[in-house]
Amino acid sequence: MRTTLLINPASGRRKAVGIGAVAAELLIEAGHQVQTIIGSDAQDAETQLMAAIEHGLDNVVVVGGDGGTHGVLGQIAHTDITFGLIPAGTGNDVARALGLPLRDIQAAVGVIARGKTKHIDLARAGDSYVSTVVASGFDSKVSERANAMKWPRGNIRYNIAMVAELRVFTPLAFAIELDGKTLDTDAMLVAVGNGPSFGGGMRICEGAQLGDGLLDITIIKPISKLELIKVFPKVYKGTHVSHPAVVQHRGRRVTLSSPGIIAYGDGERLGPLPLNIEADPLALRVFVP
Repeated sequence: MRTTLLINPASGRRKAVGIGAVAAELLIEAGHQVQTIIGSDAQDAETQLMAAIEHGLDNVVVVGGDGGTHGVLGQIAHTDITFGLIPAGTGNDVARALGLPLRDIQAAVGVIARGKTKHIDLARAGDSYVSTVVASGFDSKVSERANAMKWPRGNIRYNIAMVAELRVFTPLAFAIELDGKTLDTDAMLVAVGNGPSFGGGMRICEGAQLGDGLLDITIIKPISKLELIKVFPKVYKGTHVSHPAVVQHRGRRVTLSSPGIIAYGDGERLGPLPLNIEADPLALRVFVP
């Protein structure tokens, strides 16, 4: 098996390189011919991976998280290349959706070594593929604020950005077109899920499945800031969906529009709305437990 190990050196508080070294040894022991790529940045990693694909390979294994996964989807979706993941990111929502072990390198490599695979859906968002959730609204405004901050580093930056954004946030006007039907609504956020969670286990699109050929759309309608603070912890268990301000839809194609709002997918910046998002069934072959 010709396997390219793609390591995001910034993942997991910069622990991914060490995790990748262990994973490479274990894969070699399992009979894989391993090539390791450590990109100096996302563009360099993409260029090196493109060259590896041109030379021929069977598997691409990412050592990283949701961002690292997002970066390879455009090159391996709808190909014969199998995707594997050694979780080493901050959020690891792709790994959660696939049922992968999160903190056990040997067990994660074992999933690949055993060779069981299946095809999963992706979401096509504009020119990008997304494996987890496309986020827009309060959460994407928090990401924009956090990304503009130079200090502090890590998750605490997002917590600070969330508090700062909450102080000034007002509900947003969204135009949503879902399978040809138009819905105009004010909302705190609109999330479109291929998978159920984002942001490190926040199950915003509770019920979303990677193989049903559908997108799950979650709308949180306007609520007070105090109520938002009360509802927020429930997102980690998916029980927020019972709140009367939470509305869910399913469909195959959705267009989101809201003036001045930036969309994020897999935690990565996609660009300003409007954005067309479409379910792409069984687009990626993956190693699974």
